Amino acid sequence: METVLVREYRSDLLECVHSGHIAIVGEGGLLKGYAGDPGFVSFTRSAAKPLQAIPGIRGGIAEQYGLTSAEIALMTASHRGESYHIDTLESISSKIGIEESQMICATSYPLDLNSHEQAIRGFGKRRFYHNCSGKHMGILSYSKLKGLPLDEYSQPEHPVQREILSTIAYMADVAPESIGLGTDGCGLPVFALPLTALANAYLKLACPDLISDEPTRKAVKVITSAMNTHPEMVSGHGRLDSILLEDGNIIAKGGFKGVYCFGLRQERLGISFKILDGSEEEWGLIVQSILEQLGYSQKNTLEKLRSAFSGVIYNDGGRQVGHAAPEFQLELI
Repeated sequence: METVLVREYRSDLLECVHSGHIAIVGEGGLLKGYAGDPGFVSFTRSAAKPLQAIPGIRGGIAEQYGLTSAEIALMTASHRGESYHIDTLESISSKIGIEESQMICATSYPLDLNSHEQAIRGFGKRRFYHNCSGKHMGILSYSKLKGLPLDEYSQPEHPVQREILSTIAYMADVAPESIGLGTDGCGLPVFALPLTALANAYLKLACPDLISDEPTRKAVKVITSAMNTHPEMVSGHGRLDSILLEDGNIIAKGGFKGVYCFGLRQERLGISFKILDGSEEEWGLIVQSILEQLGYSQKNTLEKLRSAFSGVIYNDGGRQVGHAAPEFQLELI
């Protein structure tokens, strides 16, 4: 059964209820805490991006193309299409010799509002503006390095996609054939896993010493170091991913339709949750409550979360009209 994660009130009257599931795992994938059903199967959506980047980094794209840590971070991103994101994408494109037109993701406008307005007044939609374009460039670069067909890189049977699937299975400690497959919004395969398995993968991202395969372990260190060094590349200024990644103890990434994952290095915990109605507005409140209930020691991070995600609801004119609050209690084991 799902549990209520957040309730929203307008004029002190209940307006919305957001239910879902939370899983917290420790070493060996052992369940350490939960709310609702920790085994609930969810599509990873963009929360898989750091995992999808592993084969290319493990295979040598950074060395082959001279990629910077900022460029590697962007390959894990759901970026907002801000100018520094686009500049970095154009740098990657130039280095690997892949044209923007070779990506299958749809042309889009930036998610960042200021950048969106500038795009409307400028060149209009671009594939580089798509929030998944960094991931696509990473997969294309690895396909090129291996001499594989570039026009088929999005197909589930493509060798790079098969390697991504096996890598996610390895990180999550599940059989590849147990992972459900679908098609993500950007056109690439997307993966369905129990929240416990997804949390286990994030535990290994945060604590790569748990990864027995040395090339994979080294690749994870490169990827997560890039994400923590360039948190603004992974999402954008003021976004939850970026705020959490400013904390060197956390590796984090959200996905569309309410899925969110993060790992804690010092505490050696992997955490994932799914909001069943697909909402993302409540992520910050839920993460904040999880950390508080775990007794998280990095007070600066908690203060940043409280400041950015206070739960106060404003109308379009800036008047306070309601509030939202987390209402779940973790069952800690």
